[in-house]
Amino acid sequence: MAVKSLQFREELVQLQKNMMNFALTLTTNYDEAEDLTQETLLKALDNQDKFVENTNFKGWVLTIMRNLFINNYRQTARDYTLFDSSVNLYNLKADFESPEHCCNFQHIEKAIEGLNNELKHPFSMYITGYKYDEIAENLGLPLGTVKSRIFFARRELQKQLKELELN
Repeated sequence: MAVKSLQFREELVQLQKNMMNFALTLTTNYDEAEDLTQETLLKALDNQDKFVENTNFKGWVLTIMRNLFINNYRQTARDYTLFDSSVNLYNLKADFESPEHCCNFQHIEKAIEGLNNELKHPFSMYITGYKYDEIAENLGLPLGTVKSRIFFARRELQKQLKELELN
C-alpha cells in the first residue's frame, strides 16, 4: 500500500509541468493557473483511492483539473449573476439587436412558464447556474430524476419553440 502511495505521488510530481501548462490554457492567468494546479494536486491526493490501476494517469489528473476549473467558473458566474423573475421585460438591461430577439426572449420565457412545475422548477434552477447535484439536494430528489426532468424540459421547450417558429 505504501509503495503504491509513493509511486502515485511521484507520478503526480512528474506531471506538475503538464498540469501548469494545461491550467494556463484554461485560465490564461499565471496566478490562477498556479492556484488551479495546487487545487488539482490536493484533489488528486484526496481521491487517490479512486484511481484505477492501468488507466491513463495523466488523463485522470487533467480531467480533475478541467472539472475543478468548470466548477469554479460556474460558481463565479453564479456569484455575479442576478436573476430577475419579473414578467416586465423593461426591467432587463439587455441590448437586443432587433425586435425579433426581444420576441424570441418573450417566447422562451412564456414557454418556460408553460412547463409543469415538475419540470419548470429544476430547469429554472439549472439555467440560473445550479449544478445537478445542488438541484437534487435542494429539491430532495435523486440525481437521475433531476437530470431526466431537465432533459425533458429542454425537449419540451425545443418542441414549443419550433412550433412557434413554424407559425
